[in-house]
Amino acid sequence: MKFRSLGSKLAGSGSLTVAVIVVAVLATAATFALLQNITDRKVEGKSPYFTVAALTDDTSDPAEWGKNFPIQYEDYKKTVDQVRTRFGGSEAVPKTPTAADPRSIVAQSKIEEDPRLVTMWSGYAFSKDFREERGHAFMLEDQLFTERQNVVKQPGACLNCHASTYSIYRTLGNGDLQLGFDKMNKLPYSEAKEFAKHPVACIDCHEPTSLKLRITRPAFMEGIKAYKKSQGVENYDVNKSASTQEMRTFVCAQCHVEYHFKGEGKSLTYPWAKGLKVDDIYAYYAEAGFKDWEHKETGASVLKAQHPEFEMWSQGIHARSGVSCSDCHMPYKRVGAFKVSDHHVRSPVLNIDKACQTCHNQTEGELKARVEIIQERTHHMRDVALDALMDLITDIKNAKDDPSKAEVLKAAQERQRKAQFFIDFVEAENSSGFHAPQEAARIFADAINEIRLGQNELRK
Repeated sequence: MKFRSLGSKLAGSGSLTVAVIVVAVLATAATFALLQNITDRKVEGKSPYFTVAALTDDTSDPAEWGKNFPIQYEDYKKTVDQVRTRFGGSEAVPKTPTAADPRSIVAQSKIEEDPRLVTMWSGYAFSKDFREERGHAFMLEDQLFTERQNVVKQPGACLNCHASTYSIYRTLGNGDLQLGFDKMNKLPYSEAKEFAKHPVACIDCHEPTSLKLRITRPAFMEGIKAYKKSQGVENYDVNKSASTQEMRTFVCAQCHVEYHFKGEGKSLTYPWAKGLKVDDIYAYYAEAGFKDWEHKETGASVLKAQHPEFEMWSQGIHARSGVSCSDCHMPYKRVGAFKVSDHHVRSPVLNIDKACQTCHNQTEGELKARVEIIQERTHHMRDVALDALMDLITDIKNAKDDPSKAEVLKAAQERQRKAQFFIDFVEAENSSGFHAPQEAARIFADAINEIRLGQNELRK
């Protein structure tokens, strides 16, 4: 019995030893696997991409860039999605294709949703067709086939914000960016569009060998130079002087800005010589004697705001805190060992965990609610301001046929011009007030005051 007991103990001890050895071997293997994985990731991190295609300054096709940067390219292709947030974005509206317009899906019409916009833009092409903005994938085709093309002969300068233009400038200017830009501006849109092959592409924002962010739009180069001069900085060269974080905003601001066509050459110009606030821009236009068109119902010389996201963002807390456009609309994400900017450019409300919670510790529901409260209040102020503008337009229309109002009519029209531009400045800006909520509220308040003063003029 004793021998049997001792044998059992020895057998048990042997089994335990074997088990310990097996566990040790497995732990060692797991450790080596982990170390190997870490080593592999470090190697991947040191080589952010593999050279499959030889990219040059003439490689305009984003698909070619995608061979070297498949992660970014796959995200870029996702900009075809149409997802509406509460106060922005586009829904897919079915459309019957025609020979003139082959699109089978478009965005919903803003002027059908709000006929007051038709009155505000009476006599201008936007009163005929104005739709919600779709993703970057559609930026070229939506310009090619908008009904506005049939209302007015647009200049080639319109391509600046609706196409990949770096290669167009180089082609037209035989390598000279500024010369090509000047030539494209002067061309009729019907001719200039033949050079456009892609919507905004990799080459418009990145240098092909170093991948460094760069500015390729001469209009922005001159616009930011004029703005810096107004601040006392002479001869500012954005591609030499801007920081990487500034560039993460500036590459977006090449297109998301207010602009006008200057002179007979239709030179695309950003009106920043006096500053970026709406008041500064209005003063610039007043000094230049510029108008976009004459209002069909009132005869006022009026202005059309474009898409001043950069200017409005500049007045907000995120800009003041050093947060760039890309931090929110193209936030960093991890894919394996890679840290990349998400090139699925979209509303931060659709990507709150990456776009907002990197800085804000609140829940997704709370952050979304904050955004929508700001936008809801901005939308309310917009409605109040638009209603007031409709009243002023009606009053001026009635006064046009009254000889006793001839002396005060011009002053009232000037009030309409300013009020209308201020309202349109927020209306055309795509954040629905979120980029700078206090500034949006101030602009609407000033617009409503201009309308009140305009009505007072007619009472004289």
